[in-house]
Amino acid sequence: MGFSARGAIIDRVAPLLVLLLFGSPAAAQTPTPKDSYLRNIELCNGPDGTSLESRIDGCSALIDSGLGTTAALTIAYNNRGNAYTTQGDYDRAIQDFDQSVRLDPTFAKSFNNRGVAYLRKGEYDRAIEALDEAIKLNPNYGGAFANRAGAYLKKNDYGRAARDYDEAMRLEPNLAAVANGRCWARAILGALQAALEDCNKALQSGPNNAATLDSLGLIHLKMGRPDAAIENYDSALRSEPKLASSLYGRGLAKLGKGDRAGGDADLSAAKTIQATIGDDFRRYGLQ
Repeated sequence: MGFSARGAIIDRVAPLLVLLLFGSPAAAQTPTPKDSYLRNIELCNGPDGTSLESRIDGCSALIDSGLGTTAALTIAYNNRGNAYTTQGDYDRAIQDFDQSVRLDPTFAKSFNNRGVAYLRKGEYDRAIEALDEAIKLNPNYGGAFANRAGAYLKKNDYGRAARDYDEAMRLEPNLAAVANGRCWARAILGALQAALEDCNKALQSGPNNAATLDSLGLIHLKMGRPDAAIENYDSALRSEPKLASSLYGRGLAKLGKGDRAGGDADLSAAKTIQATIGDDFRRYGLQ
């Protein structure tokens, strides 16, 4: 299971940038044409359809102008960091989040976003440290709880992950990513009926979500329902043909139905994509 498939919750906080920048005294003295200045604000905010490169360029122009307030620069670094995270340039993203929290050590959202970058980079302990700080600053931060749960999942600490998902669900019950993540954690822990309820809730928001369908496959596999598991895994693989967990799970389901050739083929394909996938399923209680 790759964490990117389960989802991470990034906070952009872009709407604040317009007010903070345009309202700063320095803005009135800028030699930059007003329309260009406002355009950079718009790009840094990243409205729908804005490319990552344009978002980065807009934020960079605002940062380099030296005209913004501390609060505005805090958000500009955060927004650029988010663009770098989405682009997969995690080191640059982390540098921007570091700068954002240096400017405002109380800005919980940049700690959350730094945690996401570390999580996607595979540095799970550092991710947890950043997310701990975000939660300390804002104990009602549901997204940070969900992201920390994702880090605990990657460390195979399923109990802590489930507890963080519980808190995230209490705080933000309508986030599909939270329901999806808790479904996966509960499926691994064996709370199968509760997991099923979470997955069904997640599917209401995204019926073609491969990660949720993959989680459903695991639930049905552990429930001894190979036909339902195969149906779920088939649906997941139509969206993500190289999803190793779905290939491996489908292979186990086929073996359970006596389809040796089909099962072995799926297991082999899964191991080609992710060599350790068999170890993962053994931790899930399946072989």
